[in-house]
Amino acid sequence: MKVTIFGTGYVGLVTGTCLAEMGNHVVCVDVDADKVARLKQGEIPIYEPGLEPMVLRNHAGGQLDFTTEAAPAIGHADIVFIAVGTPPDEDGSADLKYVLAVARTIGDHIDRYTVVVNKSTVPVGTADRVRAAIAERLHARGVDVPFDVVSNPEFLKEGDAVEDCMRPDRIIVGASSQRAIGVLRKLYAPFNRNHDRMVVMDERSAELTKYAANAMLATKISFMNEIANIAEHVGADVELVRQGIGADPRIGYHFIYPGAGYGGSCFPKDVQALARTAHDVGYDAKLLNSVEAVNDAQKSRLFALLSRHFDGKLKGLTVAVWGLAFKPNTDDMREASSRRLMEQLWDAGASVRAFDPEAAEETHRIYGDRPDLALVARPYEALEGADALVIVTEWKAFRSPDFAHVKSLLLTPVIFDGRNLYDPATVEEAGLAYYGIGRGRSLLGK
Repeated sequence: MKVTIFGTGYVGLVTGTCLAEMGNHVVCVDVDADKVARLKQGEIPIYEPGLEPMVLRNHAGGQLDFTTEAAPAIGHADIVFIAVGTPPDEDGSADLKYVLAVARTIGDHIDRYTVVVNKSTVPVGTADRVRAAIAERLHARGVDVPFDVVSNPEFLKEGDAVEDCMRPDRIIVGASSQRAIGVLRKLYAPFNRNHDRMVVMDERSAELTKYAANAMLATKISFMNEIANIAEHVGADVELVRQGIGADPRIGYHFIYPGAGYGGSCFPKDVQALARTAHDVGYDAKLLNSVEAVNDAQKSRLFALLSRHFDGKLKGLTVAVWGLAFKPNTDDMREASSRRLMEQLWDAGASVRAFDPEAAEETHRIYGDRPDLALVARPYEALEGADALVIVTEWKAFRSPDFAHVKSLLLTPVIFDGRNLYDPATVEEAGLAYYGIGRGRSLLGK
């Protein structure tokens, strides 16, 4: 099938590449000419496991192309995806200017029946606005071209996006047109062979499904962080609590790991946007607002533990940070917990020596050259001359360190484990003080 995708971010690039992998002819459109040129040269702008070889293979084979020219790309396609960003506006709502700009562009150029698929995460009712924007441009052109608008939200996890796209656990299609549903069934047939993963509903329900899914996962994380904070005060170990409640199949083990707060491009933005949508229709979403408030406070937890251990005397100290990306297997720093920690340390007069397998370049892009930040090439290099080690991102490379070597490098033998990777007794047997998230002993003594 002939597909055009507007946007070459995580969603657009991964979706387009996976559709090309299944034999479709895909054209990805972006307004950033430099980005398009780099993609044509085989330079992938994001780190996502498995994505680069798939892009290179399909671009070389002619199934995947990149352009800045909207008109020929729309003329090429039977299906046009909108996969552009919906950044949070000042009030927390999703900003639809890019989505609607693409919709108007589609209305300017379609000349035959086209299925317009909204892949961007958007508020309930956006399909209606996209439909109206396209119709307005068609009316201005004085033409009557048939089209349908479909809501087809993505459920891609950064770090596992290619796998999620190639083997989806569900394919949500929100549409009121049987013709459009038939087109989507044909497009997704190669991804849907083992059993029927397609769930068909109306457009508004599909739009709400995406927000509800992310809000539920964010709620589980904030709930466990709340339990972790209680555990610290009462002397319980939240890791044991996690195992105890996870064994209940009604709860399960997914997304009940306490830590330094969630980040990324989805959870913070989507929880805020859903809460704003509720507010706009006169409903006070107390739970969603609390989820966001708990997460915001949790991002300061590591700094609070550091400050308590050093009696508030952080000025002049150097802190080693392992992990900068908001989660493993990505270089994404959006809303990352590491950013809050580093900025608090700098405000307190401390310096940071940091290592991340993928996010160093992005960190440098955000903060530039500064005397209180050293980005190093190896994990143990971060410890040289440091007064403490903080684990912020749970990269596999950090799971089994040589604690004796860690102790020999640190000026003060102490680890702050923001992801509860280590057994406290093992760390302490190596002669290091240990602070985790919700491990009881964090408040009962140092």
